[in-house]
Amino acid sequence: MASGSSRRPPEPRGTKMSSHQASDDVTGQRFAALALAALGVVYGDIGTSPLYAVKEVFAGNHPIPVTTANIYGSLSLFFWALIIVVSVKYVTFIMRADNRGEGGIMALIALALRTVQEKPHHARWIMVVGVLGAAMFYGDGMVTPAMSVLSAVEGLEVGAPALHPFIIPITIVVLFGLFFVQKSGTAVVGAFFGPFMLAWFSVLALLGIDNIVGHPEILMALNPLYGFEFLLANKAMSLVAMGNVVLAVTGAEALYADMGHFGRKPISRAWFAFVLPALVLNYLGQGAAILADPAVADNPFYRSAPDWALYPLIGLATLATVIASQAVISGAFSVTRQAMQLGFVPRMEVQHTSEKEQGQIYLPAVNWGLMVAVMILVLGFKSSNNLAAAYGIAVTGDMVITSILATVVAAKVWGWGWIRAGLLFACFLAVELVFLAANILKIPDGGWFPLVAGMAVFVLMTTWKRGRQLLADRLQGERLELALFLDALASSMPTRVAGTSVFLNADPKGVPHALLHNLMHNKVLHERVVLLSVQFFDVPYVPDIDRVEVRQLKENFWSVVIQYGFKDEPDIPLALSHCADAGLAFSPLETSYFIGRETLIPRLGSEMAFWREKIFVAMFRNASPATAFFNIPSNRVVELGTQVVL
Repeated sequence: MASGSSRRPPEPRGTKMSSHQASDDVTGQRFAALALAALGVVYGDIGTSPLYAVKEVFAGNHPIPVTTANIYGSLSLFFWALIIVVSVKYVTFIMRADNRGEGGIMALIALALRTVQEKPHHARWIMVVGVLGAAMFYGDGMVTPAMSVLSAVEGLEVGAPALHPFIIPITIVVLFGLFFVQKSGTAVVGAFFGPFMLAWFSVLALLGIDNIVGHPEILMALNPLYGFEFLLANKAMSLVAMGNVVLAVTGAEALYADMGHFGRKPISRAWFAFVLPALVLNYLGQGAAILADPAVADNPFYRSAPDWALYPLIGLATLATVIASQAVISGAFSVTRQAMQLGFVPRMEVQHTSEKEQGQIYLPAVNWGLMVAVMILVLGFKSSNNLAAAYGIAVTGDMVITSILATVVAAKVWGWGWIRAGLLFACFLAVELVFLAANILKIPDGGWFPLVAGMAVFVLMTTWKRGRQLLADRLQGERLELALFLDALASSMPTRVAGTSVFLNADPKGVPHALLHNLMHNKVLHERVVLLSVQFFDVPYVPDIDRVEVRQLKENFWSVVIQYGFKDEPDIPLALSHCADAGLAFSPLETSYFIGRETLIPRLGSEMAFWREKIFVAMFRNASPATAFFNIPSNRVVELGTQVVL
């Protein structure tokens, strides 16, 4: 069986290089291609924020007065939020916290856990905080597609108010089409994402410049003093405004999460050279348009465009929001698979949509579950103004958790010490906690939804992790030492039959329950018996040279340990082919796989609450079979069941 591992991850001895390392070494055309691809995948979410961020400040559910001081002040906050949160925190510091080239919340959890290997209590808290961050990611992933696509389609009523009744149906159709095509993969359309987003950011910059030329005084908003004056002047309303300012930095997590696909340097260069200037110019341009005519504050993005450009802009914006949503959905697939292999969620069906790109996967359960949640949001909230209340709290919660984990990594992994690391990330936390406090005010207006969704995911993930540990403890109580078993077997050998039997086994030093049941019922052993353990490490990839460890035991028994990273694709038959060099060659037609299948029975008075036991049992029953997860031919599998009382 698969198991997490407390062993130290294998140091890579092969030549396999992560995509991050590879991309950071390339130059010229390849570097430009990676930066262009990053535009299409990494910056979709943050790149569509201009559709709604400024509008929510002046025309949202809690608008502030449209005055010159408020325009300068709010835009100053937008600019410095992009500088402090995105440019300094994520691009400059967080993206240095890579786990052998990979980023994202799961990679950060793995790095932080390595610093407390000898302190189980600290490790438990780090794991809880990290899983909470991952759960907040799912909450954000539900709101992003609904918010972004709905805000793009709402541009229709700017040009033709009579089209208002069609906004919700069109949004639903666009979203359904987006989720429906996920099973086909992004390999075909992915090549177009970068050029389209290049056009999108170019349009953002041009719209901004066109409006700034008419009112160049808006450039004074770059002065941070206007932001401070805005906060002091508005007092109570300033906290509400900060809740809308955070909309400008939603999507910052994607820079870190997708680092393994493109590399730190292409992502950072694309940000500083193109994305950041385009966003700043567009925000300033929207401010200039409001200065010229305060009436455009109800939708400054669309109303800042020339009349002839409105409908082409709506089409381009809708496509940009679909691309942004695609990135969030793909991220949910990736995080789920990583969580699956680290033991936080049950096995589920994973389909590969590309023969060349390992990261292009499709998880039907996640896809359709996410679609249902997004549809409920659109139908329930009905407008981007209402959805803005639900947007932001999950993002800011995730940012706070990232800063906490990064403090641990900087202090212990980077060797900064607690004082230096604490001072740096305390500055980021000060800003993010203000954002979080501002978004807490949104809870009654809809902010409860991502919180409830995130907490539901958190309960499921922690229940699965704890339940698996409880199940392992129960099986450990019935454990029979392998060495003693082989000694006893030598004195009373059962009948041996031709072929090879492979018994999946979580404990390399114990006897698989399936082997004991096979002896009890069938009274025979194959002439060659392989005890197979699969272990996942908190590194992205394990090189092929370290894939298998083979030991020959007594009586033609063999012990094989297969090692994977959390982004490797498990394939047991392929991994076993590497055993030939150690004298253990497999013939597929003469090999049978024996798998234990436990039937769980919950009980009162266990170490886990009874209601959580019931949830764990339901998740366990609905988990995908090990045969599909490990790519084992189903016609070569024998399952032997047993009952386990939790």
